[in-house]
Amino acid sequence: MEKAVTVTVGYYQFSPEFGCVSKNLMEVLNCLENTDADIIVLPELPFTGYGFSNREELLSYSEDPNDSSTVSDLVSLCVRRGIHIVTGFAERSDDKCFNSSLLLGPSGICGIYRKLHLFDREKVYFDPGNLPLKVFDIGGIRIGMMICFDWIFPEVARTLALQGADILCHPANLVLTYCQQTMLSRSIENMVYSVTANRTGCEKHSFGDLEFTGTSQIVAPGGVIIHRGDNENKEVYSAEINIDRARNKAITQRNDVLADRRPGYYLR
Repeated sequence: MEKAVTVTVGYYQFSPEFGCVSKNLMEVLNCLENTDADIIVLPELPFTGYGFSNREELLSYSEDPNDSSTVSDLVSLCVRRGIHIVTGFAERSDDKCFNSSLLLGPSGICGIYRKLHLFDREKVYFDPGNLPLKVFDIGGIRIGMMICFDWIFPEVARTLALQGADILCHPANLVLTYCQQTMLSRSIENMVYSVTANRTGCEKHSFGDLEFTGTSQIVAPGGVIIHRGDNENKEVYSAEINIDRARNKAITQRNDVLADRRPGYYLR
């Protein structure tokens, strides 16, 4: 009998302070210095904060990940701990700025995803993502990345599942209350693991207050909640998962969630 493929995944839920990049980075580095996770997911935009007043303010905080002290410090942590990190990031690329997710490891930047579905005021200052959805292989574990509001579009999770994703890593700054429960459905209909790392706290801005919902979670194929945090407390949590469960798409003896698809009959 072949040995099960296992990996320890986790998240860090906390309340970043808007505009305090160095302070937020130090918070993350200190917390994860002793993590036992192989893969840890951070929230959306965990270093800059979320509620930018305008594009100029966003541009002043955004960074090119290939020339970023923030990324360098995170990669150094990956080297010390032998881990991978999925983190939200305000990505500067020439004259554009994307709400991005970075997959980082001991070798550096392993993958970049740019948020395809911008939420509300994000459309005012971010550029919409322009990279195809892609699965990234790290040591035989296949990682798909999505960001926050992507949860409401089942095509994102399905596309990543069709590309072979074992785990959906989902940095988020959720202000609506529907996502966490909906991600159970994403893990059912695609038979994949999902890790939603949400932030907590409140940001007060001239355009209004932003209250974040916390309740980060790890969900197994079939929609089983492995762990869900509360809505306000800082928490780092990790759990060992069996990747083989995400590679078995059977729902019954005769049904497979991917093989049974009939895309020729679907609207496009």
